[in-house]
Amino acid sequence: MENAIPSCFKAYDIRGKVPEELDNRLATAIGRGLVDLFSLKNVVIGRDMRLSGEELMANCTRGMLERGCDVQDIGLCGTEEMYHAVFSLENKGVDGGIIITASHNPAEYNGMKIVLKGARPLSGDTGLHRLAKYVVGQEDATPAIKRGQCAQLNLREQYLEHVLSYINTKKLASLRIVANCGNGCAGPVLEGLEKRLPFECIKLNSEPDGSFPHGVPNPLLVENRQITSQAVIDNKADMGIAWDGDFDRCFFWDESGVFIEGYYIVGLLARELLSYSKDEIILHDPRLIWNTIEHVENNGGTAVMTKTGHAFIKERMRAENALYGGEMSAHHYFRDFGFCDSGMIPWLLVASLLSKMDKPLSALVGDMIAAYPVSGEINSVVGDADAVIEKIESIYSDGKKDYTDGLSIAYDQYRFNIRKSNTEPLLRLNVESRGDRDLMERKTAELLDLIRQ
Repeated sequence: MENAIPSCFKAYDIRGKVPEELDNRLATAIGRGLVDLFSLKNVVIGRDMRLSGEELMANCTRGMLERGCDVQDIGLCGTEEMYHAVFSLENKGVDGGIIITASHNPAEYNGMKIVLKGARPLSGDTGLHRLAKYVVGQEDATPAIKRGQCAQLNLREQYLEHVLSYINTKKLASLRIVANCGNGCAGPVLEGLEKRLPFECIKLNSEPDGSFPHGVPNPLLVENRQITSQAVIDNKADMGIAWDGDFDRCFFWDESGVFIEGYYIVGLLARELLSYSKDEIILHDPRLIWNTIEHVENNGGTAVMTKTGHAFIKERMRAENALYGGEMSAHHYFRDFGFCDSGMIPWLLVASLLSKMDKPLSALVGDMIAAYPVSGEINSVVGDADAVIEKIESIYSDGKKDYTDGLSIAYDQYRFNIRKSNTEPLLRLNVESRGDRDLMERKTAELLDLIRQ
């Protein structure tokens, strides 16, 4: 019987429980397979703070070295540091990158995010499925005639200089910022940035610790937000920020400790970036759109909707040469960052905006929140997701439909998007209205009743 494809291979990355779904043998096979399938010659590799990371990284490295590929080891880092290394060293022969990470998953998980030359993501459509088939039975693969070489590489200073290039550090105010690193990898980077910035940073959980002593580093979980909110209030801070484990997503709280939906940050960053460069394309996902479109078009840009997911957005950003792309899930993509997502650039841009505006953060997003109230993403477990979507489409058949990602239906005063999860038996609902919170809440309740019947 043919060996089954390893369950840790997902649509966009590799992720699973260690060692049940991802072990050292498989890590070695993945390293070999990457070199054999994609003819890689010089790969950057790093890892996040997870306790299984060092061993998985060593075995993946071993597989690549056996097949004759040179490896640049950048050690403990965030996902975006790997991206930066790959796109900034492309002219020096680097043609791929791997970070051992499971982002915001629980401590027993680990995985890999993989990019090819120029930091282009390796996803199911671009080779990850081929890799999954190839690694089955690869443990006895013949070594290359010439073994690759492994070298330690420290690019932290170059990375810090790059992310700081998005702002004018000489015009920053002396802001007080609460920064919750979640015991992920953001702490060491924040420490490096602090030395170059006039901010007072009140740091929470800044030591990388893969045992997650203060819970899973996922600020999207409501129960994880209170510590940052309270610290903002207690310290009378100008804003609060927090990251997930590999810090490729950044989350915000205003000066009153109120969590700000990622949707409004997309509009805020689009407006700020367009103030420096007009006539640019801004990408956004289909879940919530009206606020983004308004702020992009009012500031001289063109808003383009694209399917949710980093692989789709990065491909479309390259095709459109887009300046910036934002998802309501707190992924923010930048053309000058190799079209990749960063969790550090967004908060630096917001801090720069606060420095030059005589307004608190709540005022900068307050008009957006009032103009386009949202439900927030609501997940529902369903037996037959397709049947539910079909039923909703028939009930709301008089609305304007869009199928970019799931089903979006728009009316004059409200719209909604409903889409299936890629990995779970869930339907995800987002609802927004034009300045009418009561309408938004009524339609949200109405749709949830239909979904959960």
